[in-house]
Amino acid sequence: MTGRGRTLLWRRLDQPGHDAARLVFHEPFWQLGGMAVFQHDGEACCMEYAVVCDAAWQTRHAWVAGWLGSRRVRLDVLATADHRWHLDGRPCADLDGCMDVDLAFTPSTNLLPIRRLSLAPGEQAAVRAAWLSFPGLALEPLQQVYRRTGPAAYRYQTEDGAFVTDLEVDADGFVRRYGGRWELVEA
Repeated sequence: MTGRGRTLLWRRLDQPGHDAARLVFHEPFWQLGGMAVFQHDGEACCMEYAVVCDAAWQTRHAWVAGWLGSRRVRLDVLATADHRWHLDGRPCADLDGCMDVDLAFTPSTNLLPIRRLSLAPGEQAAVRAAWLSFPGLALEPLQQVYRRTGPAAYRYQTEDGAFVTDLEVDADGFVRRYGGRWELVEA
């Protein structure tokens, strides 16, 4: 990563859309921010987001704002140092212990466990994420498994195997290709 930050642009492969993101290090926190603009069920969607992680890549704060068709979206997520989670100020005990936030509408948040786990090829790890579903926008726990299958490749799946996809990543851990859904636009 050049300096302490980077900007990226992804293109949706399965429908019209893009996601532009920026990662910046503000001592002692990493801030990942972006905006995904795409179509869902014939309606235009715009989801702006930000995720703040500590130096160990553990989520501390996240927010999402925008719209899904005519539906306005505004969510604020806080994770304490002891991994207790709050949504819009309300405790979410079922999320306690989660390390990462995973926003279903963007490939950018896969960076968080990839960087935090720092797996060697052939290794795998189970993680428990606070997953923001889409289009439901419900924040719920999701058991996930990341298996590093090569120098720039991961197999990502939900622990129950209901969803499985291959991720191609770059040297910084950003997704270059997310199955048939997203690909990084090369600068």
